[in-house]
Amino acid sequence: MAKQYKLTPERAKQLQDELEYLKTVREREVADMIKEARSFGDLSENSEYDEAKNEQGKVYSRISELTDILANCVIIEEDQHERDQIGTGSVIKVRDMEDGFEEEFTIVGSQEADPAIGRISDESPIGRALMGRKAGDEITVRAPAGDIQYLILDVQ
Repeated sequence: MAKQYKLTPERAKQLQDELEYLKTVREREVADMIKEARSFGDLSENSEYDEAKNEQGKVYSRISELTDILANCVIIEEDQHERDQIGTGSVIKVRDMEDGFEEEFTIVGSQEADPAIGRISDESPIGRALMGRKAGDEITVRAPAGDIQYLILDVQ
């Protein structure tokens, strides 16, 4: 069974646009690069040809990856979970029970995760621990540095 990817409508549109660009514009550009490199003669010592073929491989690889993601994606709508219960798309404010530090996270699918800006995957340890919980709940997250306890302050 293929893996399902959870995407917001905006992210699905971005990936669809990228796929369209790769298939129409970038694929043609790389084909032209290969054609030009072939015109230089001996392919065995032609670094331009090798570079163009490597680029072609990258483009085809990304096209394949995007096609798989889009074929197996589930579009996440905001109203798929109760307002007060944490689900994909929820914005959560938590407090570390040990040091009192407060953080805000947005739960997203794995394709949109970016912890540096507070977007955590629903498949991450903290994401899994938060799913289905409500404000006021305490959770324990197993991390490489040890268990971390959080108090859920707010769910939006």
